[in-house]
Amino acid sequence: MVTHSDHLKKILGHVLDSYHILKEFEDKPGDLDRIKIELLKINGFLKVVTNKIDTSLIQLSDYKILKSKFQHYLENYYFEKEIKTMEPLYFDDLSRVKNMRLKILEALEGKHMMELTKDLHQML
Repeated sequence: MVTHSDHLKKILGHVLDSYHILKEFEDKPGDLDRIKIELLKINGFLKVVTNKIDTSLIQLSDYKILKSKFQHYLENYYFEKEIKTMEPLYFDDLSRVKNMRLKILEALEGKHMMELTKDLHQML
């Protein structure tokens, strides 16, 4: 039987995987589609953590802090609309695609969110 901690660890692992994929892009044509896919994965997993896993089920204080950071990110950053707007015009403009990717990474790294995600993933 899978425990809540195991489930959370698996989800955090998926978030970290997509984050690392975003970090390792080489900024080439067609990356905007890949960025969109990884961003959708990250946002989906963050929503699962914030909406489905109750803080009473995971007793680590770091989890409560991380859940709060995830909620803040989801409430304040919505890159999908920007990507949809820029896609028809700048699909192959590598500098604009790179800037979008870097802005997404900056938002994910804000308030040490990804650092805490890594730490909690290792603790579980």
